[in-house]
Amino acid sequence: MTKPLPVIALTAGEPAGIGPDLAVALSQRALPCRLTVLGDAGVLATRASRLGISVVLDTGEAIPPHHPGHLHVRHIPVATPVTPGVLDPHNSAHVLALLDAALAGCMNGAYHAMVTAPVHKGVINDAGFTFTGHTEYLADHSGTPRVVMMLAGGDLRVALATTHLPLREVADAITQPLLVEVIRILDADLRHKFGIAQPRIAVAGLNPHAGESGHLGREEIEVIEPVLDFLRGEGFSLIGPLPADTLFSRIRQDPVDAVLAMYHDQGLPVLKYASFGVGVNVTLGLPFIRTSVDHGTALDLAGTGRAEVGSLIAAIGMALEMRG
Repeated sequence: MTKPLPVIALTAGEPAGIGPDLAVALSQRALPCRLTVLGDAGVLATRASRLGISVVLDTGEAIPPHHPGHLHVRHIPVATPVTPGVLDPHNSAHVLALLDAALAGCMNGAYHAMVTAPVHKGVINDAGFTFTGHTEYLADHSGTPRVVMMLAGGDLRVALATTHLPLREVADAITQPLLVEVIRILDADLRHKFGIAQPRIAVAGLNPHAGESGHLGREEIEVIEPVLDFLRGEGFSLIGPLPADTLFSRIRQDPVDAVLAMYHDQGLPVLKYASFGVGVNVTLGLPFIRTSVDHGTALDLAGTGRAEVGSLIAAIGMALEMRG
């Protein structure tokens, strides 16, 4: 008996950015799934015309197998007309409505995974909504107490202990309870969603040279090392804390399944360099699968035909891989 194709919900993201460009570009690709784009059908049609892409938009209730030349759309209207490259706070509620609809569908089983095109945090906040990113929003609205942001690509997986925080707040945010939760989630999803029987995780220190035995900071001694020792006692395979400046060269010789960085810009520049154009953002710990592109809204590229679809293709592929 043929296994039914999984249903992937793609949120089109900020309508003035490259999300609609990427969505209509998918209409030219063969994908082994049923794909529905959550967005404004008129915006997608206009963007396709502007880009010279011939596509039939299907807004019917049933989501058919995806095939080239067609695109299923769950129409969620914008509030005001969209100009590529020009942000409008009036459409921020629309952007959040896309996430809410995808989240509801994942939670009730209508969708097997959510893939998200980029949003613009600034304009959402300008509209009066408190929004720090997809990761935090989906955690809050699914009732998930802790999630972990991980990017993958270039034969690397890099997870983050903290995400979108000002740098001066990072050290105070890194506590023993936080690290225990983050490492447990990372290990569990590497096992259950990526099929790795005994994950090996390299953990970065917070300070230069991992604190230099306390001379450059004591977070490694007082916070990170005790957590790693505790979890090793439970059977976790953890390496570190390692100096971040040499960690990535070390794991070239001694590969691991994931790296845990202490903050956003400690680990992600290396990952994004190694996976340029095909990186994937994964939210671990959610009760459903969520992947995303690893880039922003690229307002200057919207409607120009120069947006690259590689990261979105990789995000869909990873969602299907995690689905199994």
